[in-house]
Amino acid sequence: MLYLVFMYIEHVPNRNSPPAVLLRESYRDGNKVKKRTLANLSSLPSEVIEGLKVLLRGGVAVSSVDEAFVIERSLPHGHVAAVLGAARACGAEQWFAPAPLRSVIMALLVARVVSPASKLATHRMLRDESATHSLSRLLGLVDVELEQVYAALDWLGEAQEGIEKRLARQHLGGSTLVLYDLTSTWVTGRRCELAAHGYSRDGKRDDPQIVFGLICTSEGCPVAVEVFAGNTADPATVAPQVAKLKDRYGIDKLAWVGDRGMLTQARIDTLLRPAGLDWVSSLRAPQMAALAREKGPFQPSLFDERNLLEVTSEAFPGERLVVCRNPLLAEERTRKREALLQATEQELTQIAEATTRVRNRLKGIEAIALRVGRIIDHFKMAKHFELNITDSGLSWQRKTEQIQQEAALDGLYVVRTSLPAAALSAESAVTAYKGLAVVERAFRSLKTVDLQVRPVFHWNTQRVRAHVFLCMLAYYVEWHMREKLKPMLFDDEYVEQARAARPSPVAKAQRSEQAKAKDASKLTEDGLPVHSFRTLLDDLATLSYNVCHTPLNPDAKIVMTTRPTPVQEKAFRLLNVNAACTQ
Repeated sequence: MLYLVFMYIEHVPNRNSPPAVLLRESYRDGNKVKKRTLANLSSLPSEVIEGLKVLLRGGVAVSSVDEAFVIERSLPHGHVAAVLGAARACGAEQWFAPAPLRSVIMALLVARVVSPASKLATHRMLRDESATHSLSRLLGLVDVELEQVYAALDWLGEAQEGIEKRLARQHLGGSTLVLYDLTSTWVTGRRCELAAHGYSRDGKRDDPQIVFGLICTSEGCPVAVEVFAGNTADPATVAPQVAKLKDRYGIDKLAWVGDRGMLTQARIDTLLRPAGLDWVSSLRAPQMAALAREKGPFQPSLFDERNLLEVTSEAFPGERLVVCRNPLLAEERTRKREALLQATEQELTQIAEATTRVRNRLKGIEAIALRVGRIIDHFKMAKHFELNITDSGLSWQRKTEQIQQEAALDGLYVVRTSLPAAALSAESAVTAYKGLAVVERAFRSLKTVDLQVRPVFHWNTQRVRAHVFLCMLAYYVEWHMREKLKPMLFDDEYVEQARAARPSPVAKAQRSEQAKAKDASKLTEDGLPVHSFRTLLDDLATLSYNVCHTPLNPDAKIVMTTRPTPVQEKAFRLLNVNAACTQ
């Protein structure tokens, strides 16, 4: 007969006396389970009884917490676990599956969101002896070499086409609006072939720069990026991007949304129209003035409560023109013009007084013109003044008729599109054009706030392109994280609801009532503090990764993570990531 014995400690109630503590064993006798008492432990101290319970469960009893575990290393962990989990949810492991150094590429991607730095600094953060977070331990890269980091970056540059093709097919399938815009950033050093002097959007006129164009979905999700030489004009970047999506990725039916400096008339006629692609853009000021002469004047009474009017013109065959009027913008432009006119006249008055003073009189056409030129150039008001400069004086008068003609266009802008009304309504066309603001938001995140694509320390052309592509993929992960974390961020999770409540897409965007309440109280609906994306990552970083051992077995390493706070627990729940993820 087989006996299976199990020992345990049982507390037995004893009426009004303390319960009896008995050491018992249970055993199976055939089909019956029986038990018997081995000893009465009631007289033993409670700590001894608890130690015996641990021993009977197969554990190790110790006299104090200090003897239980020794913490060898404690590293910030929560922000790494959140970004790594989000990157995996975005499909990053499938992007890098063919790469022999895919763990290193994944580390570069996560590090760009968690703690953006140069590749050399990132390598130092991954090395175990100088690690500042748990990323290298999670990915098994505690001994990664610098050459492996650069080799991983090189592989990423070569794989850009395949990864972008995957993203384009995932997000741009069917008839889709594509947002496209361009920005620039400076380059450190003088050896990069792409670095050149051009129009700097960062105000760094003395430094060479590169230009890169970003393609996003209508919601602002990035799908592709292309790097150009720093002196490339905006319209010249459109053709390579069109070829990338149409020819390389096989996406034929697209409508490009770009500003009027990007999608010029020449670019539309020579590139988009022959390729069978549609567009949404806006008219330049001279084109809008010509349209006003043809169809106008556009009096405020012509606009209904939507503040938009749809027209057609022979000058733009096959296109729909949506004339928009923003009363607030009209008022601001009128105020600003008058302020500039008065400031210009004030400075011109001082110059005129200088030509009549007794001492050090200003005289000579060239000297007077030089002073006047500086003023006119500063305020950009030359077109509104008729100037009369002589050897001994200065006089001027406003071009009243020209000022009135310009004032008639205050607050007006014209959105142009080749899409029929059945495919895109007038309101949707205006919304799509104003949606370019989400690309500007992406540029701010890429360049300054979060990912810090600038300055570019690489000089090799391929690595410069790979660096910018890495930053785009990092923003892709961040964008998806922001979408899931909106209830905890200052971002408006009810933006569609607020947009539907607007009387017109021309009107200024308003935050939802829920977002306003969140802004005012600085608390979420469940009473937790509201964060920006960066401060939330800082909060998550306080959840630590602890490497421990017991005194009885110092060689056996135990990894323990701290218990998440309510804020951290909610963030991980929204991201659907395990907070205790240690691999």
